[in-house]
Order: sequence, then C-alpha cells, then structure tokens
Amino acid sequence: MSQNKSQAVIIQNPRVTWEGCSVLLDINDGDRLVFARLSAASTLKIGNKNFSLQPLIGCPFGSSFQIEIGDKGPFLSRFVASIEGNNAQEKEDFESQEISKDNRALVDNNKAQSLTGEDIDAMRRQGATGDEIVDALIKNSATFEKKTLFSQEKYKLKKQKKYAPKVLLRRPVARSICEAYFKKYPARIGFLRVDTLSLLLSMANVSANSDVLVVDMVGGLLTGAVAERLGGTGYVCGTYLGGTPYPMDIVRIFNFSDEVCNRIVRAALTELSLTPTVTLEQIHQQENELNMECLSNPQMSSSVSIEEISPSEKEISVPVPENVVSLVNKMGKSTKAGNKASQQAIELWKENGFSSLIIAAPELDIWSLLQDIWPLLSNSAPFAIYHQYLQKYAMDLLSRHGMLHRLPRVTPA
Repeated sequence: MSQNKSQAVIIQNPRVTWEGCSVLLDINDGDRLVFARLSAASTLKIGNKNFSLQPLIGCPFGSSFQIEIGDKGPFLSRFVASIEGNNAQEKEDFESQEISKDNRALVDNNKAQSLTGEDIDAMRRQGATGDEIVDALIKNSATFEKKTLFSQEKYKLKKQKKYAPKVLLRRPVARSICEAYFKKYPARIGFLRVDTLSLLLSMANVSANSDVLVVDMVGGLLTGAVAERLGGTGYVCGTYLGGTPYPMDIVRIFNFSDEVCNRIVRAALTELSLTPTVTLEQIHQQENELNMECLSNPQMSSSVSIEEISPSEKEISVPVPENVVSLVNKMGKSTKAGNKASQQAIELWKENGFSSLIIAAPELDIWSLLQDIWPLLSNSAPFAIYHQYLQKYAMDLLSRHGMLHRLPRVTPA
C-alpha cells in the first residue's frame, strides 16, 4: 500500500501545472506570448513590473490570471471570467441605441478625459484594481456615451490591455508551440504552419506503436509532434547526415514524461544504412553544402534555442513591443530526449524496416537523401516530405519507372 501511494504521488497530472514544467503564457489574447518554466524564482515582466509565477504552480491549464494589489504589492491572481448573457430585448435596445449614435462629431484633441495620470497613480497607491481604473476612465470620459457600441467596446479593450492585462495559462502542445514560433520566428521552424504539420502526421500515418523515422531540421518541432501523437508507444528515430545531430531544443517544451522521452532516439544515417555506401568524403561534402546554404540564409543558420536565465535574475527578457513572442526557459531540469539508439533497436529496424518516414528539411537536397533512406522503410510504408521545391522531385520519380509504385505523398511548403 505504501509503495502504491508513493507511486501515485510521483505521477504528475498532465492537466495541472507543477514546479519545473514548461508553460505558454498568453498575455492579452495573443498580443504577447512567453514560454517559461515554472519555479518559485521565475518572474514575468508585464509593463514595467515583475510578477512572480509561483501562483501559477498547481493550477490547471487554461486558467486565467489578472493583476491584483496585495500587502506585498501587485501579484497574479487566478479568476474565472463571468459570462454575461443578453436576451432579445437587450439586443433590440442596443440596436436602437446604435442607430442614434455616430462618431462624426467626436474630435480627438485629448481633452475628453478628465482623469489625469496623477489621479491614476493615486488610485493604484490606494489599492485600486485594473478593472476599477478602467471603470473610472469610462466615467470620466466626456465622449464615451456619444460613441457607437463598437467604438465603446474598442475603447474598453484598449484600456483593459493597458491597466488590467490578462494572462492565460496555456499548455505547450504541438499546435500552440507551432503557432507561437510561426508568429515570431518562422524561419527557425522552416516556415512550417500548424496545418502543414498536421498534414505531415496524417499522410505519414503516424499512429500508436509505430516506428517513425524523421529527418528533423526544424528545431525539433516535428520530432515533438510525432512523439506526442505516439503517446509513449513505438519509437521516433531522428536520423542525420554526418556526425553532428540536428538540434531539437523545442522537444524540451513539450513536458514529456520519462516514458515518452525514452522513445525519442537518434541514429546517424550511416548506422542505419543496410550497406555502408556513404563514404566520409561524401558526408563532409554534404555537410559543407548544408553549411553554405545556411550561411546564405542567416535566418536558417540561427539554431532554435531557449534563453537560459538563472533564478537570481528578475527579468525574463528585455522589454519588447507588443505582438512579440518571447522564448524563455527558467531554471529547471527537464527530461533529456534524443539519446542514441541502442544497437539492438538498430538491428531490428534493419531487419523489419520503419513503418513511416517524415522529412522536414527545407534547405537540404532531398533527392540524394531519399535514395539512402528508402531502403530503410518497410514494404508499402507511407512517407511525407516538407520542402521548398517538391515538384522537381515528384517529376523525377515519375520518370523513374522502377519507383512508380512508391510515389511519395508530398506536402507543399
């Protein structure tokens, strides 16, 4: 009984945050996105103040937080948004009010607001919340009642983002991570959209107990998405040319358990090849070509990395404007994924082959790579390719009669 209880304590609820887990913080409905690792010392900078992320530990994903004033200063407090329903009579009243209002007589001369900045600072010192400040701004506006309903809502939203910002605690999954990177750093994931990522997984028939071979040159986003769909069953093997594996830093953001991380392995293409036809000179030549391509494209040469910040530092990142994605990783050890594949697993894959293949290498010569990887797949194994130029590869396949029965399912970049 005691052993069962201890095991139950160790198992983490994936729907609730814990100390050391990665989270995606959505500030003001997507105006700013921040990746952070929760700990007692981690902080989030909103405006010109730092807020501790400790209140977020133990809260379910999807919770909303707002700034409140306490004895020790402002802090993030969890709240439940109220849902206000409008009946048909209220809608008719709104429509009648809308007809009698327009903004033609309004003049933007900064004289409509009687509440000064000193008054707002005095309200904050007295412990007024952000919503109370917004209400005071509305009451002291001489033109608010004259505006249309659309303009009123727009005014409220603008003031709410400034004086009463909201923080949404989102779970880092393949979709949210892809959207966050695509918003600010699209080149680091090869401009891979979330719909294209889902097509890759579907076309490659990634399902439970599959052994998926991936060529991931998009920072580990593809590897993490495949491992997430496998759910701790099967294996995802990342292969690479040469002796240096491709970076997969994004995998750390997924909060994978030890069981899932052990299913993410790496193996060089020369180790998986049935016949060692690739020489060292060819490997060095392919690496040099890839390096030249990365140098020609500075955005692709920057590796996907997460800024490491010690707990003693108070700021998560330098002040950035709105609509900026800040990628931050607080101190906290995450389970390492991407260990070298065991020799037993490699021999098993050589004998039975991989069940599917996904290639996401926008800057790599796919044709020469495919000729080495195709023999590693099992019979009738599906594969999907994400690349900038796919038409010429498809035409080459059509011209080769011996490969017509294994035409690839291609996804346009």
